[in-house]
Amino acid sequence: MNIQRFSTVDADFRPKLNALLAWESVSDEQVFATVQGILRDVRARGDAAVLEYTARFDRFPAASMAELEIPATRMDEALARIPAPQREALEQAAERIRRYAEHQKLTSWSYREADGTLLGQQVTPLDRVGLYVPGGKAAYPSSVLMNAIPAKVAGVAELIVVVPAPQGDLNDLVLAACRIAGADRVFTIGGAQAVAALAYGTETIPAVDKITGPGNIFVATAKRLVYGTVGIDMIAGPSEIVVVCDGQTDPDWIAMDLFSQAEHDEQAQAILISPDAAFLDAVAAAADRLVEIMPRGEIIRASMEGRGALIHVRDLDEAAEVINFIAPEHLELSLEDAEAYAGKIRHAGAIFMGRYTAEALGDYCAGPNHVLPTSRTARFSSPLGVYDFQKRSSLIGCSAQGASELGKIARVLAEGEGLFAHAASAAYRVKD
Repeated sequence: MNIQRFSTVDADFRPKLNALLAWESVSDEQVFATVQGILRDVRARGDAAVLEYTARFDRFPAASMAELEIPATRMDEALARIPAPQREALEQAAERIRRYAEHQKLTSWSYREADGTLLGQQVTPLDRVGLYVPGGKAAYPSSVLMNAIPAKVAGVAELIVVVPAPQGDLNDLVLAACRIAGADRVFTIGGAQAVAALAYGTETIPAVDKITGPGNIFVATAKRLVYGTVGIDMIAGPSEIVVVCDGQTDPDWIAMDLFSQAEHDEQAQAILISPDAAFLDAVAAAADRLVEIMPRGEIIRASMEGRGALIHVRDLDEAAEVINFIAPEHLELSLEDAEAYAGKIRHAGAIFMGRYTAEALGDYCAGPNHVLPTSRTARFSSPLGVYDFQKRSSLIGCSAQGASELGKIARVLAEGEGLFAHAASAAYRVKD
């Protein structure tokens, strides 16, 4: 494979890195116009529009919305039907995700000042959340678990799942995951019409408070456009992995770790960073050999040649600087003392520490969420978690004395801003 090679000593290293990382997340005008039209139509016509778009795009001509809702009995049947090892793996992964999520729960708190004034924070869950699960050629039961379980741990009362079912075909693993994760209602709809139905509500599908879950460019554009009417998790770009290695890990392991993200699609990005130039050569040779036996080898080849890179750095300190600039979705630290090195990392969605911690473990069953910020947004964003399904209300309860003292301060500031009703409202509570 012809994988790009960079070195930090090159004068044009930073421009080359910028070009490598560039990914245009904004939809083109045609996609934008199409999605806007679908959103308007579903908002205006509800179920009828959803049925029409499902027949057109998913080739599933349902006579009514009842045909598009999956009954609980069908999910139970799917759970019973899948092979025992798959059921056990789903249940084990769900338990690990749930256990990790329990540690993320925000809690309410308050304190009283000397004059009796109470200040604090009250944490409550969202009422209703919509989860988009990608469909089509691939099935993503892991996406169900990673999105639904934190929502349920947060205390979300109702979780509505939408998953496209081209020609009516549904994957048993996805339905089984819905049952294990506690989905309340499941609809076989997808695309921008599913996002619109969740955001605005229809006669059958109730409007939600937040929409999470990945999707194609039409789904991502729809989520962007309904933000404000509802909350969303993020606008996700192609999957990414950065591996930093000191040259002491088996090159085959590293090559396959890079492949684990490159096989997602041609736009996925896999980057290896090392101070050992000979090791970069060894990984490149391993990649050339291993790609020939991979079922998704053509996708891997396109990804690695189009957006992959092998980066030579002066030392591991410089590697940390490059990593923090990239702000990768997934970061593997294939190093001797990875836990100590992790302290140098400021920007990464998830950090996998040590030679034995393959990123793929995080995709399925380690426990932390696999919904992560991409396209350098880890500089200001965090993984999906329980906190994304909770909200905080400030608590303020003034005693008479506290209201008087605070009123004096508020009156001065309000008058300074020219907001005299504010000033008067505060002044009414000030003691003479």
